[in-house]
Amino acid sequence: MRTGGASTSSLDSSSTTQWKYDVFLSFRGIDTRRSFTDHLYAALKRKGIFTFRDNEELERGNYISAELLKAIEESRFAIVIFSINYAFSTWCFDELAKIVKCMKETGLTVLPIFYDVDPCDVRKQIGTFEQAFNEHAKRFKENTEKIETWRAALREVGSLSGWHLQDRHESEFIQVIVELILHKLHLKFSINTNSFTYKQKKESITKNLVGINFLVDELITSYLRLQGNNVYMIGICGMGGLGKTTLARVVYDMCSNHFEGSSFIANVREAYEKNGLLPLQKQLLGQILKERNIDIWDVYEGVNMIKNMLCQKKVLLVLDDVNQLDQLENLVGKHDWFGSGSWIIITTRDKHLLVEHGVDEDKIYSPNTLEDQDALQLFCSKAFKKEQPKEGFLNISYSVVKNYAKGLPLALVVLGSFLAGRTIDVWISALKSFKKIPKKEIVDILKVSYDGLEEMIKEIFLDIACFFNGEEKYRVMEILENCGFDAGIGISVLMDKSLLTVESGKIWMHDLLQDMGREIIRQESPKEPGMRSRLWLHEDLLHVLTNNTATKAIQAINLKGAGVQNYEAFPKALSKMYNLRLLKIGGVHIPNGLDYLSNNLRYVNWHDYPPKCLPFSFQLEKLVGRTLWDSQIEYLWEGIKYLDKSKCIDLRYSCRLIWTPEFSGSLERLYFWGSINLVKIHPSIGKLSRLTVFDLGTCGSFINLPSMSSKTEYLQVLNLCGCSKLREIEFQGILKSLSKLYLGEYSSHFIFEHPLRDPYDRKYLKYLPTVFGPLKLAKLPEKLWESKRLMYFEYRGNVMREIFHSFHYRDLSHYSVRNLRIFQLYKLEVYGYGESAQQRSGITLQKKRKKESGYDESAQQRSSITLQKKKKKKSSRVALQMMSPPL
Repeated sequence: MRTGGASTSSLDSSSTTQWKYDVFLSFRGIDTRRSFTDHLYAALKRKGIFTFRDNEELERGNYISAELLKAIEESRFAIVIFSINYAFSTWCFDELAKIVKCMKETGLTVLPIFYDVDPCDVRKQIGTFEQAFNEHAKRFKENTEKIETWRAALREVGSLSGWHLQDRHESEFIQVIVELILHKLHLKFSINTNSFTYKQKKESITKNLVGINFLVDELITSYLRLQGNNVYMIGICGMGGLGKTTLARVVYDMCSNHFEGSSFIANVREAYEKNGLLPLQKQLLGQILKERNIDIWDVYEGVNMIKNMLCQKKVLLVLDDVNQLDQLENLVGKHDWFGSGSWIIITTRDKHLLVEHGVDEDKIYSPNTLEDQDALQLFCSKAFKKEQPKEGFLNISYSVVKNYAKGLPLALVVLGSFLAGRTIDVWISALKSFKKIPKKEIVDILKVSYDGLEEMIKEIFLDIACFFNGEEKYRVMEILENCGFDAGIGISVLMDKSLLTVESGKIWMHDLLQDMGREIIRQESPKEPGMRSRLWLHEDLLHVLTNNTATKAIQAINLKGAGVQNYEAFPKALSKMYNLRLLKIGGVHIPNGLDYLSNNLRYVNWHDYPPKCLPFSFQLEKLVGRTLWDSQIEYLWEGIKYLDKSKCIDLRYSCRLIWTPEFSGSLERLYFWGSINLVKIHPSIGKLSRLTVFDLGTCGSFINLPSMSSKTEYLQVLNLCGCSKLREIEFQGILKSLSKLYLGEYSSHFIFEHPLRDPYDRKYLKYLPTVFGPLKLAKLPEKLWESKRLMYFEYRGNVMREIFHSFHYRDLSHYSVRNLRIFQLYKLEVYGYGESAQQRSGITLQKKRKKESGYDESAQQRSSITLQKKKKKKSSRVALQMMSPPL
């Protein structure tokens, strides 16, 4: 809570100090440097509040440095964090004395925080503060004046209004502090700017603008400074129609009279395309120098004139809608082209363009779409000429704002203006139409970013807009890579162009951008879906099948959640789709089977695939990935198929699958989870040199696992959970990369799905649930323990026999797993294993093992293993358990 006391120094100080920092942090390093102070500093920095925090090396000296004293003088606020050991530091007291001096002389605002100390202890100098002063008194017998200065400073700052942490959550506490600092910075901005009444001017400029005030405040206080000698070059970046130009215009109108010259160059992209750079250079110089006739012969001369004529002037310059690097290079090349205190504001849709020009990433402001309440107000101001909806229009107005416009100012203005004065029936009809065919005014503005893309990146954008909005990034990247696109650079460019974002591992595109992308596809053939490159609507595919209009133009089909349909005409339609590269479909029943698939297919994802095998004529040379969950497949194909480009075959839950064919090529992942009737696995699997994941979870019918040869050196995950009839696992060589081996009667789908969930950043599980061992498995291969990367092994079983010999430390010590990392993340537990069997296996209890040769206390510590014994009435339990808890 806030503590009472004397007020802070007046905010009305007319000091002309040139502030360098917003906040100076005074604290005792050993108490809070790596905890509270670090969190507070990070929170301030995130809000764009320039904060000074001394480093550890500085604090090790006995005397306060000149750098720190100067930083205090150049700060607007000082936050003093009183902690348990604060008073024992002479360094902290010297800082405090300087802070009090600046508070009186320069108007420094001081805000105390009482962290794990009582404010009364600070003011009255009791408790640890009394102890500290007793020590200082002995040390400074000859300098009692210094002690009195410290005492006075402590009393004065301890009496100021501040915060007492007490039992509050630190995160909430820090948020309150940061918000107050931001608020006070706004006040200082208005008061310290001579003849500039911040609030009054802002209200007059933004009178008819909704939701802009917060953005203006945030931009000015976090990214710009009216005081100071720096040249501030910042970017305002975001998708089209977001209000970037409006925001820049408001800031320009509010602040331009505080500069020696100013220029707002609107629509740089459009002007550049029509007339080039020369007119833009003339406009810049003419507006700033207030001269109408500026003679510039060429762009090179214009660059020299800008540098030479403006390098001593404090200017405000806005470049609106920049889309090319040479526009920036020839208009605002470098900071030193302009005088101290200048502001250069650039609006663009392309973040990478700003970075490429040298704008720091923390100087790029990305405004959000409007909050629901502001969005509704803006929409109503156009649709009803007032702030609230008319009676009877409330629900449909909310629908427009939340479900269609999604806070985009451009859409709110266009739709509100179009719907103004129309009946509710017309509204309903119009909105239904807009979902199919978006408003042209909106599409034209949004499409500018798309038009500037390279052809491959356009294709990636269209695939995401039609099929993958809101899906996991790693899956989308894999599918796009399978289709021959460079997905990594493509998605990066689309993010830079403000055409999509990645949040929580998922790709997101604003609904209106998605609608724009789909409209581009619709315009390929407005009346005939069979002539379009992509199909994603159920009614469009039904039209193509019913009217037999499929053509080679169709490249991709994605029918998600269409429901079970009887498509007799589907095989015939597929036979005409020669260029089909992506097929993602589910819930389709084909009575007479399937005899053709395009040989250009790169990726197939077909749930409930009905035929018992892939078409005989289907060539697999170009197919990279296929996912056939819940399929009716009994076998994939007969004979040999060359899989030169195939990376993944996923047949999870294919309950009718009986046997696998001969595999070759560069397969990386094989999933057969839930294929409960799989009885024969071709030996070629054990020789796949690129295989990383082999999943046979809950395949309870097969008995023999093909021998895994040393060629499978990249195998990382082997899942044999629920393989109840499995008798033996054989490794012919060392599996160098094996890091996860799952054995058990049951496991969850999550276990094997997650370990390679994202092949682009390899985020592995750190903890696994318990699984129970196959009843028939009697032995594990000795070569298993030579896998240097094995980190996960978990087993609970009833019949173990020779497997226990593998865990004898005397045996393991000869292998690369002698550090026993396999047990560091979880414990190995064996149930139902009797004492006599324990003795036959060679495993003994902890006390007995210590006496054996080759085993000593240090070996036990290195292995991080202890043995425990718990007696039960009918069985005993032996456990190998790590010494520290699971991560």
